[in-house]
Order: sequence, then C-alpha cells, then structure tokens
Amino acid sequence: LTWDQIKILDQVLAEVIPIHGRGNFPTLDVKPKDIIHVVKEQLLEKQINVRDIRLNGSTASHILVKQNGTRYKDLDIIFGVELPSELEFQVVKEAVLNCLLDFLPKCVNKEKITAQTMKDAYVQKMVKVSTDHDRWSLISLSNNSGKNVELKFVNSLRRQFEFSVDSFQIILDSILNVYRATDCKLTEDSHPTVIAESMYGDFNEAMDHLKYKLISTRNPEEIRGGGLLKYSNLLVRDFKPADEAEIKSLERYMCSRFFIDFPDVAEQQRKIESYLRNHFIGEEKSKYDYLMTLRGVVNESTVCLMGHERRQTLNMITILALKVLGEQNIIPNAANVTCYYQPAPYISDRNFSNYYIAHGQPPIIYQSYP
Repeated sequence: LTWDQIKILDQVLAEVIPIHGRGNFPTLDVKPKDIIHVVKEQLLEKQINVRDIRLNGSTASHILVKQNGTRYKDLDIIFGVELPSELEFQVVKEAVLNCLLDFLPKCVNKEKITAQTMKDAYVQKMVKVSTDHDRWSLISLSNNSGKNVELKFVNSLRRQFEFSVDSFQIILDSILNVYRATDCKLTEDSHPTVIAESMYGDFNEAMDHLKYKLISTRNPEEIRGGGLLKYSNLLVRDFKPADEAEIKSLERYMCSRFFIDFPDVAEQQRKIESYLRNHFIGEEKSKYDYLMTLRGVVNESTVCLMGHERRQTLNMITILALKVLGEQNIIPNAANVTCYYQPAPYISDRNFSNYYIAHGQPPIIYQSYP
C-alpha cells in the first residue's frame, strides 16, 4: 500500500463505530483496531492459533481506490484460525462475547451479565459453516446505520469473493504491531509495509476493474445465491460488464444458482428484502431502481424455471418495487385500499363505488370516474 492508502486504512481502523444494544442496553463505542486486538488476545489465551488478520471486501476496495466513489458499509474482518473441532467454534464465540464486556461503560455492573445476554443484546447474526471444504464462523455486531462490524473466523473457505471488485484483502498484522508498540508512530517516512491481495487471482486486472467500475467474476455457480443480488447492485451503481458477451452467459449461471438456493418464492422475497435492508440504508430512492434492475436480469436470463414459476418471481419483484414507491409516497400507499370490480356495465345503482376505503390513517379518498 502507498502512504496515502495507509492513511485511509489508519482512519478506518481508528474510527469509532457504535454497536447498538437492544432494549435498555447501552451503545458500545468501538474502534476496529481495539476490538481486533482484544479478540486476538482472547483467542491466544484460549490456545486458538491466529495465522493472520485481514480486512476484506468493500472496505478493502474503498482503501485501495477511494477516488472512484467506492463506499463501504460492513467492516469485514477475517481472523485466520484453526478450527479442527466443534470445541474451537464454541471457544471463538465465547471469546468474542466476553470481549464485548470490556466495551461496556464503567458504570455497568458486569458480574451478572452472561455471554448469552451479550449475544441477545449486541449480535445481529451468527453463522457457522462446517463442511469438508468450508470451516468458518461469522459474528456480526449490530449497527443501526448498516455499518456492522463483521468478525469472520476462517479455517478454510473455498470461495472468498463474489466479483473481482470485492475480492481484495488487506493483511493487517504489520499495522496492528505498530499500534501495540508505544514508541512507534505512523509517518510517511516511518510506516510498515502493508500488503493487499486479490482472491480473484490477477491483482492488476482486479485493480483495473475497481478503478474503472467494471464487473467480472468466475464460476458464479460456486457462490451461494449466484452473486445475483450483488450483481444487480453493481449495475445500479453504474458498474459495467468487463465483457458484454461473457456476462450474458454468467447471468444465466447466477440466476440458476439463486433459484437452486432459494427455490420458493417466499424464500426469494425474504432474501431480497433482507438484502435491501442491509445494503440500502440511507439510500431509499435507489431501492426501486435496484429492484427493476434485478427484475430485468431475472426476466432476460432465467432458463431454469418453468413459465409459471418465473412469472411468480417476476410478479413478486414487481410488487416489492411498487411497495417501495408507495413507501416513498411516489404512488399512493394501497395498504388500506380494497378494490371491487363493477360486475357489468349495466349496473344502475348510482351509489355504487368502485373503491371501498378500509379504516386506517390517514384516510384516502378516491372518486369514481363519471
């Protein structure tokens, strides 16, 4: 990394990120470099070997190429660890939850607060994967503005990226050592060598894609969900395919894997709604464009569904898009409107109304056509 990139990295690691508690639990003010240090110390104390610590995904991309408007939400930190058995998974979870106690205000009595209590109060989600090829766990700490601190503990992970632009990892160990040394400071003349890698394979090619906002991936059928939702997000943020001919083939693989992982329309809807909640906080006006972009990709590139299944999915996405517009008051909110269709043109009752307004606030008045 250059000195300018190291300065941005230092700012990211030193930024105070609020971890919001549920109910009456206080907000924890956490600096990434502090929680990384405390978690690492806890793991070493519990005899969990830490190979290295990395900054992953959109945050790493933001540090490498800030000038193209690349933004990040989640702070994705990877601890390379050994997880040979279920016991190590449990030790990692307890270590993280115990670390959170250190960030509680001093006035809080910590003696009766259990690890389970801290999980219920501050953890947004926990994931554990243990298969022949993948052994890792994730603990995501809650932030109401969408900037979750995501701590990932990886023994092995076969697929570590979706697209080339989010394939970067910055190895943090050298800069973390500077933070721990009392006599060391970061200066242009005296700073550690910080290495970045691309899981895409070709670092320079991935950097070009990031600089010029180009979309490229390999074997999207290996990605859970096919990368379809992220792909649509890149399109709506003005990224362009690096290879127009190849991307149409890749879109079909994306759609196929998405519908394999989420075969039911209700599952698809939950996944899309969750993606909107996590990736469009503060960007409400972009949700409609995103959904219509996603609909276009599904409409053009889905070859694995029967006709009625495809129509169900397209209708579900359309309804979500209309709901988004309704929430923005661009079209009337139809939640309290029941539509009745006039059965025949010769209905003579002049008091017949095409619409019945259900009781709700605020009232909406529709007038019949003359």
